[in-house]
Amino acid sequence: MAVEKQDPETAEQFEPVSDAHGGPPDWSFLTGKRVLDLSRLLPGPYATSMLADVGADVIKIEEPDGGDPARAAPALFEALNRNKRSVTLDLRDDTHRAEFLRLVGTADAVVESFRPGVLDRLGLSYPVLREANPIVLCSLSGYGQTGPYANKPGHELNFLGLSGFFAVPGRIDGEITRPGVRVGDMAGAMQAAFALTVALAGAAATGQGQHIDVSLTESIAGWCALFALPLADAGDPLKSGLVQGDNDVFRTADGRLLSLATFEDKFWRELRTALGAEFPGLDTDAYDRRPARTAAKEKVRDLLTAVFATHDYAWWERTLTEIGAPWAPVFTEAQQLLDDPHLTARNLFSRASGPAPQTRFPVRFGSGLNTFRTPAPELGAHTREVMGAMPAAPITAASAPRPPARRQSRT
Repeated sequence: MAVEKQDPETAEQFEPVSDAHGGPPDWSFLTGKRVLDLSRLLPGPYATSMLADVGADVIKIEEPDGGDPARAAPALFEALNRNKRSVTLDLRDDTHRAEFLRLVGTADAVVESFRPGVLDRLGLSYPVLREANPIVLCSLSGYGQTGPYANKPGHELNFLGLSGFFAVPGRIDGEITRPGVRVGDMAGAMQAAFALTVALAGAAATGQGQHIDVSLTESIAGWCALFALPLADAGDPLKSGLVQGDNDVFRTADGRLLSLATFEDKFWRELRTALGAEFPGLDTDAYDRRPARTAAKEKVRDLLTAVFATHDYAWWERTLTEIGAPWAPVFTEAQQLLDDPHLTARNLFSRASGPAPQTRFPVRFGSGLNTFRTPAPELGAHTREVMGAMPAAPITAASAPRPPARRQSRT
Protein backbone atom coordinates (compact mmCIF):
# COMPACT_ATOMS: atom_id res chain seq x y z
CA MET A 1 0.00 0.00 0.00
CA ALA A 2 1.41 3.37 -0.96
CA VAL A 3 1.43 6.22 1.51
CA GLU A 4 -0.10 9.39 0.22
CA LYS A 5 1.75 12.70 0.52
CA GLN A 6 0.97 14.39 3.84
CA ASP A 7 -0.49 17.83 4.09
CA PRO A 8 2.06 19.79 6.19
CA GLU A 9 -0.73 21.43 8.18
CA THR A 10 -2.24 18.04 9.01
CA ALA A 11 1.14 16.59 9.90
CA GLU A 12 1.79 19.38 12.40
CA GLN A 13 -1.34 18.47 14.36
CA PHE A 14 0.45 15.49 15.91
CA GLU A 15 3.60 16.41 17.73
CA PRO A 16 4.52 13.78 20.33
CA VAL A 17 5.74 15.02 23.66
CA SER A 18 9.53 14.70 23.78
CA ASP A 19 11.28 11.95 25.69
CA ALA A 20 12.43 14.39 28.32
CA HIS A 21 11.19 12.71 31.49
CA GLY A 22 13.33 9.92 32.87
CA GLY A 23 10.92 7.55 34.58
CA PRO A 24 8.39 4.96 33.39
CA PRO A 25 5.39 6.53 31.63
CA ASP A 26 2.70 7.49 34.12
CA TRP A 27 0.04 7.04 31.43
CA SER A 28 0.83 3.36 30.72
CA PHE A 29 -1.35 0.53 32.02
CA LEU A 30 1.79 -1.59 32.34
CA THR A 31 3.65 0.82 34.59
CA GLY A 32 4.05 -0.89 37.95
CA LYS A 33 3.14 -4.35 36.64
CA ARG A 34 5.82 -6.79 37.74
CA VAL A 35 6.95 -9.40 35.21
CA LEU A 36 9.38 -12.17 36.19
CA ASP A 37 11.33 -13.11 33.07
CA LEU A 38 12.83 -16.60 32.99
CA SER A 39 13.39 -16.51 29.23
CA ARG A 40 16.75 -16.30 27.48
CA LEU A 41 18.30 -15.44 24.12
CA LEU A 42 15.93 -13.64 21.70
CA PRO A 43 12.13 -14.18 21.59
CA GLY A 44 11.24 -14.00 25.29
CA PRO A 45 13.64 -11.17 26.11
CA TYR A 46 12.42 -9.13 23.14
CA ALA A 47 8.81 -9.59 24.27
CA THR A 48 9.63 -8.46 27.79
CA SER A 49 11.80 -5.61 26.50
CA MET A 50 8.72 -4.15 24.82
CA LEU A 51 6.84 -4.41 28.11
CA ALA A 52 9.75 -2.86 30.01
CA ASP A 53 10.02 0.03 27.55
CA VAL A 54 6.41 1.01 28.22
CA GLY A 55 6.67 0.77 31.97
CA ALA A 56 6.54 -2.81 33.25
CA ASP A 57 8.89 -3.73 36.09
CA VAL A 58 10.66 -6.62 34.37
CA ILE A 59 12.89 -8.67 36.66
CA LYS A 60 15.22 -10.94 34.73
CA ILE A 61 15.76 -14.19 36.64
CA GLU A 62 19.15 -15.62 35.70
CA GLU A 63 21.30 -18.55 36.74
CA PRO A 64 24.18 -17.41 38.96
CA ASP A 65 26.70 -19.18 36.73
CA GLY A 66 26.82 -17.05 33.59
CA GLY A 67 23.18 -15.96 33.29
CA ASP A 68 21.51 -15.44 29.92
CA PRO A 69 23.75 -16.85 27.14
CA ALA A 70 22.94 -13.69 25.16
CA ARG A 71 25.37 -11.87 27.47
CA ALA A 72 28.07 -13.22 25.15
CA ALA A 73 26.73 -10.77 22.50
CA PRO A 74 26.87 -7.43 24.38
CA ALA A 75 25.21 -5.25 21.75
CA LEU A 76 22.25 -7.61 21.37
CA PHE A 77 21.96 -8.18 25.11
CA GLU A 78 21.98 -4.45 25.82
CA ALA A 79 19.17 -3.78 23.35
CA LEU A 80 17.04 -6.69 24.62
CA ASN A 81 17.42 -6.01 28.32
CA ARG A 82 17.40 -2.27 28.91
CA ASN A 83 14.99 -1.05 31.59
CA LYS A 84 15.13 -4.45 33.35
CA ARG A 85 16.57 -5.64 36.65
CA SER A 86 18.58 -8.83 37.18
CA VAL A 87 18.16 -11.30 40.02
CA THR A 88 20.21 -14.50 40.22
CA LEU A 89 18.48 -17.67 41.39
CA ASP A 90 19.26 -21.32 40.69
CA LEU A 91 15.81 -22.88 40.29
CA ARG A 92 17.27 -26.39 40.72
CA ASP A 93 18.05 -25.49 44.32
CA ASP A 94 15.23 -26.00 46.84
CA THR A 95 16.00 -22.79 48.75
CA HIS A 96 16.28 -20.67 45.61
CA ARG A 97 13.07 -22.20 44.25
CA ALA A 98 11.27 -21.25 47.46
CA GLU A 99 12.63 -17.72 47.12
CA PHE A 100 11.39 -17.58 43.55
CA LEU A 101 7.90 -18.57 44.70
CA ARG A 102 8.03 -15.79 47.27
CA LEU A 103 8.89 -13.45 44.42
CA VAL A 104 5.96 -14.83 42.41
CA GLY A 105 3.76 -13.65 45.26
CA THR A 106 4.70 -10.07 44.40
CA ALA A 107 4.39 -10.40 40.62
CA ASP A 108 1.72 -10.03 37.96
CA ALA A 109 3.22 -12.33 35.32
CA VAL A 110 5.92 -14.90 34.66
CA VAL A 111 7.48 -15.44 31.22
CA GLU A 112 9.36 -18.64 30.37
CA SER A 113 10.78 -20.16 27.19
CA PHE A 114 11.81 -23.67 28.19
CA ARG A 115 10.71 -26.74 26.30
CA PRO A 116 7.29 -27.97 27.44
CA GLY A 117 7.54 -29.89 30.72
CA VAL A 118 10.78 -28.32 32.00
CA LEU A 119 8.97 -25.89 34.31
CA ASP A 120 6.93 -28.80 35.70
CA ARG A 121 10.09 -30.80 36.41
CA LEU A 122 11.53 -27.82 38.22
CA GLY A 123 8.54 -27.95 40.56
CA LEU A 124 7.15 -24.72 39.13
CA SER A 125 4.14 -25.83 37.11
CA TYR A 126 1.33 -23.37 36.54
CA PRO A 127 -0.81 -24.84 39.36
CA VAL A 128 2.12 -24.32 41.76
CA LEU A 129 2.63 -20.74 40.58
CA ARG A 130 -1.10 -20.05 40.74
CA GLU A 131 -1.20 -21.29 44.33
CA ALA A 132 1.45 -18.73 45.21
CA ASN A 133 -0.36 -15.99 43.29
CA PRO A 134 -3.06 -16.01 40.55
CA ILE A 135 -0.61 -14.65 37.99
CA VAL A 136 -0.40 -14.74 34.20
CA LEU A 137 2.10 -17.33 32.97
CA CYS A 138 3.35 -16.91 29.40
CA SER A 139 5.05 -20.03 27.99
CA LEU A 140 6.87 -19.28 24.75
CA SER A 141 8.14 -22.32 22.83
CA GLY A 142 8.96 -23.41 19.31
CA TYR A 143 5.89 -25.53 18.61
CA GLY A 144 3.58 -24.88 21.56
CA GLN A 145 2.83 -26.79 24.75
CA THR A 146 0.87 -29.60 23.08
CA GLY A 147 0.81 -31.54 19.80
CA PRO A 148 3.10 -34.05 18.10
CA TYR A 149 5.96 -31.54 17.70
CA ALA A 150 5.76 -30.04 21.20
CA ASN A 151 8.97 -31.68 22.44
CA LYS A 152 10.94 -31.50 19.18
CA PRO A 153 14.14 -29.47 19.33
CA GLY A 154 14.24 -26.61 16.88
CA HIS A 155 15.43 -23.14 16.00
CA GLU A 156 14.09 -20.16 14.09
CA LEU A 157 14.82 -21.60 10.65
CA ASN A 158 12.84 -24.75 11.52
CA PHE A 159 9.85 -22.72 12.66
CA LEU A 160 10.07 -20.52 9.58
CA GLY A 161 10.14 -23.58 7.32
CA LEU A 162 7.00 -25.01 8.90
CA SER A 163 5.12 -21.72 8.88
CA GLY A 164 4.44 -21.40 5.14
CA PHE A 165 7.03 -18.67 4.68
CA PHE A 166 8.70 -20.53 1.80
CA ALA A 167 5.36 -21.17 0.09
CA VAL A 168 4.86 -17.51 -0.82
CA PRO A 169 6.95 -16.32 -3.79
CA GLY A 170 7.93 -12.70 -4.06
CA ARG A 171 10.12 -12.74 -7.16
CA ILE A 172 9.57 -13.68 -10.75
CA ASP A 173 12.26 -16.37 -10.58
CA GLY A 174 10.45 -17.95 -7.62
CA GLU A 175 13.50 -17.90 -5.38
CA ILE A 176 12.70 -17.51 -1.68
CA THR A 177 15.66 -17.11 0.63
CA ARG A 178 15.95 -17.11 4.39
CA PRO A 179 15.87 -13.56 5.75
CA GLY A 180 18.78 -12.43 7.87
CA VAL A 181 16.38 -10.90 10.38
CA ARG A 182 14.96 -13.58 12.68
CA VAL A 183 11.38 -12.87 11.65
CA GLY A 184 10.00 -16.07 13.19
CA ASP A 185 11.45 -15.28 16.60
CA MET A 186 10.36 -11.66 16.36
CA ALA A 187 6.82 -12.55 15.32
CA GLY A 188 6.49 -14.83 18.35
CA ALA A 189 7.90 -12.15 20.61
CA MET A 190 5.37 -9.59 19.39
CA GLN A 191 2.49 -12.03 19.82
CA ALA A 192 3.71 -12.81 23.34
CA ALA A 193 3.93 -9.13 24.27
CA PHE A 194 0.45 -8.46 22.91
CA ALA A 195 -1.06 -11.52 24.62
CA LEU A 196 0.60 -10.63 27.91
CA THR A 197 -0.77 -7.10 27.81
CA VAL A 198 -4.30 -8.36 27.11
CA ALA A 199 -4.08 -11.07 29.79
CA LEU A 200 -2.71 -8.64 32.37
CA ALA A 201 -5.61 -6.29 31.67
CA GLY A 202 -7.99 -9.22 32.13
CA ALA A 203 -6.32 -10.20 35.39
CA ALA A 204 -6.58 -6.64 36.66
CA ALA A 205 -10.32 -6.69 35.93
CA THR A 206 -11.12 -10.18 37.25
CA GLY A 207 -8.41 -10.93 39.78
CA GLN A 208 -7.56 -14.15 37.94
CA GLY A 209 -4.57 -14.90 35.76
CA GLN A 210 -4.22 -17.54 33.07
CA HIS A 211 -1.65 -19.65 31.23
CA ILE A 212 -0.74 -18.33 27.77
CA ASP A 213 0.70 -20.79 25.23
CA VAL A 214 2.72 -18.93 22.55
CA SER A 215 4.11 -21.01 19.67
CA LEU A 216 6.79 -19.38 17.54
CA THR A 217 5.71 -21.55 14.60
CA GLU A 218 2.07 -20.54 14.90
CA SER A 219 2.97 -16.89 15.38
CA ILE A 220 4.82 -16.65 12.08
CA ALA A 221 2.29 -18.98 10.39
CA GLY A 222 -0.40 -16.50 11.37
CA TRP A 223 1.38 -13.95 9.20
CA CYS A 224 2.35 -16.26 6.35
CA ALA A 225 -1.01 -18.05 6.07
CA LEU A 226 -2.70 -14.82 4.98
CA PHE A 227 -0.71 -15.09 1.76
CA ALA A 228 0.01 -18.82 1.52
CA LEU A 229 -3.46 -20.33 2.01
CA PRO A 230 -5.10 -18.56 -0.95
CA LEU A 231 -2.45 -20.24 -3.14
CA ALA A 232 -3.58 -23.75 -2.15
CA ASP A 233 -5.93 -24.06 -5.15
CA ALA A 234 -4.34 -21.41 -7.37
CA GLY A 235 -2.05 -23.62 -9.44
CA ASP A 236 1.34 -22.12 -10.16
CA PRO A 237 2.03 -19.60 -7.36
CA LEU A 238 4.31 -17.62 -9.69
CA LYS A 239 1.24 -16.72 -11.74
CA SER A 240 -0.52 -15.26 -8.72
CA GLY A 241 -0.91 -11.54 -8.11
CA LEU A 242 1.67 -11.73 -5.33
CA VAL A 243 4.45 -11.66 -7.93
CA GLN A 244 4.63 -8.42 -9.90
CA GLY A 245 7.19 -7.04 -12.29
CA ASP A 246 6.80 -3.42 -11.21
CA ASN A 247 6.95 -4.01 -7.45
CA ASP A 248 10.59 -4.96 -7.09
CA VAL A 249 14.16 -3.92 -6.42
CA PHE A 250 16.16 -2.48 -9.30
CA ARG A 251 19.82 -1.61 -9.87
CA THR A 252 20.93 1.79 -11.15
CA ALA A 253 23.80 2.50 -13.52
CA ASP A 254 26.26 3.00 -10.66
CA GLY A 255 25.29 -0.28 -9.00
CA ARG A 256 23.06 1.05 -6.22
CA LEU A 257 19.66 -0.44 -5.41
CA LEU A 258 16.25 1.15 -5.10
CA SER A 259 12.75 -0.20 -4.63
CA LEU A 260 9.76 0.70 -6.79
CA ALA A 261 6.18 -0.19 -5.84
CA THR A 262 3.74 1.10 -8.46
CA PHE A 263 0.98 -1.16 -7.22
CA GLU A 264 -1.86 1.29 -7.85
CA ASP A 265 -2.64 2.19 -11.45
CA LYS A 266 -2.31 5.93 -10.86
CA PHE A 267 1.32 5.57 -9.84
CA TRP A 268 2.16 3.54 -12.92
CA ARG A 269 0.45 6.03 -15.21
CA GLU A 270 2.31 8.94 -13.61
CA LEU A 271 5.61 7.09 -13.96
CA ARG A 272 5.23 6.11 -17.62
CA THR A 273 3.79 9.51 -18.56
CA ALA A 274 6.72 11.37 -16.99
CA LEU A 275 9.38 9.05 -18.44
CA GLY A 276 7.78 7.97 -21.71
CA ALA A 277 9.53 10.58 -23.83
CA GLU A 278 12.98 9.38 -22.78
CA PHE A 279 12.08 5.71 -22.60
CA PRO A 280 9.78 4.73 -25.53
CA GLY A 281 9.10 1.32 -24.01
CA LEU A 282 7.17 3.05 -21.24
CA ASP A 283 5.18 5.19 -23.68
CA THR A 284 2.19 2.85 -23.90
CA ASP A 285 -1.11 2.37 -22.10
CA ALA A 286 -0.87 -1.41 -22.43
CA TYR A 287 0.09 -1.82 -18.77
CA ASP A 288 -2.05 0.87 -17.23
CA ARG A 289 -4.27 -1.59 -15.34
CA ARG A 290 -3.01 -3.77 -12.53
CA PRO A 291 -4.20 -7.09 -14.06
CA ALA A 292 -2.41 -6.24 -17.31
CA ARG A 293 0.86 -5.44 -15.53
CA THR A 294 0.61 -8.65 -13.49
CA ALA A 295 -0.11 -10.76 -16.56
CA ALA A 296 2.91 -9.25 -18.33
CA LYS A 297 5.12 -9.27 -15.23
CA GLU A 298 8.20 -10.63 -17.04
CA LYS A 299 8.01 -7.99 -19.76
CA VAL A 300 7.39 -5.21 -17.24
CA ARG A 301 10.25 -6.38 -15.07
CA ASP A 302 12.67 -6.54 -18.05
CA LEU A 303 11.55 -3.12 -19.23
CA LEU A 304 12.12 -1.47 -15.85
CA THR A 305 15.43 -3.25 -15.35
CA ALA A 306 16.69 -1.74 -18.58
CA VAL A 307 15.28 1.69 -17.76
CA PHE A 308 16.89 1.95 -14.32
CA ALA A 309 20.26 0.82 -15.66
CA THR A 310 20.52 3.97 -17.82
CA HIS A 311 21.14 6.52 -15.03
CA ASP A 312 22.92 6.67 -11.72
CA TYR A 313 21.23 6.61 -8.34
CA ALA A 314 21.37 10.38 -7.80
CA TRP A 315 19.50 10.97 -11.07
CA TRP A 316 16.79 8.48 -10.13
CA GLU A 317 16.53 9.86 -6.60
CA ARG A 318 15.82 13.31 -7.98
CA THR A 319 13.56 12.16 -10.82
CA LEU A 320 11.40 9.71 -8.87
CA THR A 321 10.97 12.15 -6.01
CA GLU A 322 9.90 14.93 -8.37
CA ILE A 323 7.16 12.82 -9.97
CA GLY A 324 5.94 11.49 -6.60
CA ALA A 325 6.67 7.85 -7.35
CA PRO A 326 6.44 5.28 -4.53
CA TRP A 327 10.13 4.49 -4.29
CA ALA A 328 12.75 4.20 -1.55
CA PRO A 329 16.45 3.45 -1.23
CA VAL A 330 17.43 -0.13 -0.47
CA PHE A 331 19.92 -0.14 2.38
CA THR A 332 22.51 -2.89 2.30
CA GLU A 333 24.72 -1.54 5.10
CA ALA A 334 23.79 -0.78 8.71
CA GLN A 335 25.41 2.67 8.61
CA GLN A 336 22.92 3.72 5.92
CA LEU A 337 20.11 3.45 8.47
CA LEU A 338 21.96 5.74 10.87
CA ASP A 339 22.65 8.26 8.09
CA ASP A 340 19.14 8.37 6.61
CA PRO A 341 17.63 11.86 7.03
CA HIS A 342 14.09 10.63 7.69
CA LEU A 343 15.03 8.07 10.34
CA THR A 344 17.32 10.66 11.88
CA ALA A 345 14.56 13.26 11.99
CA ARG A 346 12.30 10.71 13.68
CA ASN A 347 14.95 10.01 16.34
CA LEU A 348 14.63 6.29 15.75
CA PHE A 349 18.16 5.45 16.86
CA SER A 350 20.13 6.39 19.94
CA ARG A 351 23.57 5.80 21.39
CA ALA A 352 22.15 6.17 24.89
CA SER A 353 24.12 3.24 26.30
CA GLY A 354 25.93 0.08 25.37
CA PRO A 355 28.38 -0.81 22.63
CA ALA A 356 26.10 -0.10 19.67
CA PRO A 357 23.23 2.20 18.67
CA GLN A 358 19.77 1.06 19.70
CA THR A 359 16.26 1.57 18.37
CA ARG A 360 13.76 3.36 20.56
CA PHE A 361 10.35 1.80 21.11
CA PRO A 362 9.15 1.94 17.50
CA VAL A 363 5.90 3.78 18.21
CA ARG A 364 5.67 7.46 19.12
CA PHE A 365 3.20 8.28 21.87
CA GLY A 366 1.64 11.70 22.12
CA SER A 367 2.01 11.57 25.91
CA GLY A 368 5.74 10.88 25.63
CA LEU A 369 7.94 7.87 26.29
CA ASN A 370 11.55 7.67 27.36
CA THR A 371 12.78 4.35 25.98
CA PHE A 372 16.33 4.60 27.30
CA ARG A 373 15.80 4.90 31.05
CA THR A 374 18.31 2.39 32.37
CA PRO A 375 20.93 0.19 30.66
CA ALA A 376 20.83 -3.60 30.69
CA PRO A 377 21.73 -4.84 34.17
CA GLU A 378 24.87 -6.61 35.25
CA LEU A 379 24.29 -10.22 36.24
CA GLY A 380 22.53 -10.31 39.61
CA ALA A 381 22.86 -6.56 40.12
CA HIS A 382 19.44 -6.25 41.77
CA THR A 383 19.26 -9.49 43.76
CA ARG A 384 19.62 -7.83 47.17
CA GLU A 385 17.38 -4.90 46.24
CA VAL A 386 14.52 -7.06 44.97
CA MET A 387 14.71 -9.95 47.43
CA GLY A 388 15.23 -7.64 50.38
CA ALA A 389 12.03 -5.74 49.58
CA MET A 390 9.80 -8.85 49.68
CA PRO A 391 7.40 -9.59 52.55
CA ALA A 392 9.03 -11.53 55.36
CA ALA A 393 6.54 -14.42 55.40
CA PRO A 394 7.93 -17.23 53.22
CA ILE A 395 5.96 -19.33 50.79
CA THR A 396 6.88 -23.00 51.00
CA ALA A 397 8.00 -24.51 47.74
CA ALA A 398 5.66 -27.21 46.54
CA SER A 399 7.01 -30.73 46.75
CA ALA A 400 8.03 -32.15 43.41
CA PRO A 401 10.47 -34.61 41.88
CA ARG A 402 14.06 -33.41 41.95
CA PRO A 403 14.72 -31.17 38.96
CA PRO A 404 17.10 -32.35 36.25
CA ALA A 405 20.81 -31.75 36.68
CA ARG A 406 20.79 -29.28 33.78
CA ARG A 407 18.11 -26.88 32.64
CA GLN A 408 17.09 -27.28 29.02
CA SER A 409 16.98 -24.40 26.62
CA ARG A 410 13.91 -23.23 24.71
CA THR A 411 15.02 -25.32 21.77
